Order: sequence, then structure tokens, then C-alpha cells
Amino acid sequence: MTDASAETLEEQVLGAVEQRRELVNDAIVEDLPVEEPERLYEAARYLLDAGGKRLRPTVLLLVAEALADADSDAAAYRAFPDLDGNAVDVMSAAVSIEVIQSFTLIHDDIMDDDDLRRGVPAVHRAYDTETAILAGDTLYSKAFEILLNADAPADRVVGAMDVLATTCTDICEGQARDIEFEERPDVLPEEYLTMIEDKTAVLYAAAASMPAILLGADDETVEQLYRYGIDVGRAFQIQDDVLDLTVPSEKLGKQRGSDLVENKRTIITLHAREQGVDVDSLVATDSVEAVTEAEIEEAVAALEDAGSIDYASEKARELVERGKDRLEVLPENDARDLLEGIADYLVERDY
Repeated sequence: MTDASAETLEEQVLGAVEQRRELVNDAIVEDLPVEEPERLYEAARYLLDAGGKRLRPTVLLLVAEALADADSDAAAYRAFPDLDGNAVDVMSAAVSIEVIQSFTLIHDDIMDDDDLRRGVPAVHRAYDTETAILAGDTLYSKAFEILLNADAPADRVVGAMDVLATTCTDICEGQARDIEFEERPDVLPEEYLTMIEDKTAVLYAAAASMPAILLGADDETVEQLYRYGIDVGRAFQIQDDVLDLTVPSEKLGKQRGSDLVENKRTIITLHAREQGVDVDSLVATDSVEAVTEAEIEEAVAALEDAGSIDYASEKARELVERGKDRLEVLPENDARDLLEGIADYLVERDY
């Protein structure tokens, strides 16, 4: 592939994401209105209104398009043809996925006591901790209410809800492991991959598999699409680990190297430990605010010398290629090509 064709593919992918993001944004306003008590619902909508790429709902909508071998628009997503020709509201499923994502972000920011998210004050900073907790809890329950509007046969809706409920449990288990790992010096890379599967990748897996369930695809198709989500979701998190060290703070929207300062285990630091690097001494402070750019530069240089950043990037690419292979269960069409392009984008993005 030439540089020009690669650029064209990126433009196509970003264009597809942008198009569907706008439709999802409109659907969020429709499916999650600000009602009484207004402060609660304003807090619940706060991060959703602040932006976000909407990658997960875009994956969900593209899987639906690929299965039906059809393009779509806002109205059609609300009455999308399943494999028997019956209308299903796949947009409700897409909104439910994004609502769960926002719920996890609110609670993550509370646990990490973070100040910013998506370039704006975190919900617990913009409002207060009590309201933020309630907003997250409200989003959690609303996601299932919204999914009930998918208007598919009851057994399929139950199947999709089962996936979403299990996903939420997995996310909590992954978060618990992530916290536990901060106190363990002996975490193995394989344990880390399991943790990020639960904490991050399962929501991509739900996004990829839920439309297949709602539209009546066979079990093998559902499973392969779920595994696609797991593979590319893990690659997404590994790329985030890389970006945390390699992208300037102003572009990240948070302090560069914050994972390292906060002693978070990543596949980069775990690999570096195996190479004999004293990761705990790479930065001299445990305060994100106090760390200097020079300290981060020195730490990154040590991790690069150990080959750990390259190792992480190669692992992410390996996962993406495996995920793309799983898309062979879909018909060959533009939507499938875009799903492959999104997988590539997840490990080639620089923000």
C-alpha cells in the first residue's frame, strides 16, 4: 500500500466515524433527555456532551451495516433490517454502549481523583462527588432501559442485555485487578492482558457482537465478532499505554507519563521489569503535578533502550491483525473494510 492509499484509508475511516458520531450524538439527546431532577441528568449528560470519538457505537453500527450489506442513515438505524427482514432499532444499542462507556469514565475519574476528562473538568469536579456517583449509577441503569427499545425479538434482546450486563461485571473486575496490580511488583504481562481485556476490551466486544445478536446472526458469527472486539480493544489499550509516554501533555489532555507516576502497571513497564529496568525509580515523585518534563523524557529513554515501547507497539499490531482476520465471517463490503480500517486506526492514532 502506498502512502497515498494509506492516507486515503485513514480519511475514509475518520470520515465514517465522524458521520456516525454526529448521528449517535443526536440519538443520545433523544434517548437520554435532561429531565427532573435536572442537576442529576445534566451531570449524567456532561461527559457525553463534552465530546468523544464514539468509536464503540461506530463499530456497532458498522457491524450492523456489514451484516445487512447496506448503508444507512439516522432514520434507517431506528428501523434496521435484520437477517429476516424485520425492523430493529440498532441505534438504541449503539447509544447504550456509549452510555456505559460514560458511566465507567465518571467512576474511573472519581477513583483516580482526576481533574480533567475530554479537556473539561471531571464530573466530580464540575459538580461534586455525590452527584457524580449518582450520575454514573443513573447512566448504568439507563443503558439497559435504552437497549430495551431495540425492538428485536425478545430472545435476541435478552441475549444482547446478557452481553451488556456481563460486560459491566467484567469491567468492574478489570478495574479491581488494575488497582490490585499497583501494589504487586510481580505482575506478569499475561495477567495484564487479561486485566485490560476485562477493563477495556469487553466493551468493544459487546459493541461488535450485540448487533449480530439483535439482527439474528448465527452463533459462530457472534463469537468471531466478539473476539474481534476483544483483540482490537486490547490493542486500543496498549496503544493508550504507548501514547501516555510519547505524546505531549497538551495533545493528550492530561499529564504525559501519568501512568508511570501513578505506578500503574502497563505492558511497557512489565516488559521493562523483565529486562532488568528498575521501573519504580524512573521518576522521583509520586505526584503527577510535580513531575517534570525532563524526568519523563529520561524515563521514556530508558524504556525505549529496553525495547519495551517497541514491544508494546508490536503486540498491539499483532492483536489488530488477528482481530481483522475474524471479520471473515462478514460479507465483503464497504462496512467490513471500514471495520478493518478502524482496527488499524486504533493502533496508528497519535491521540
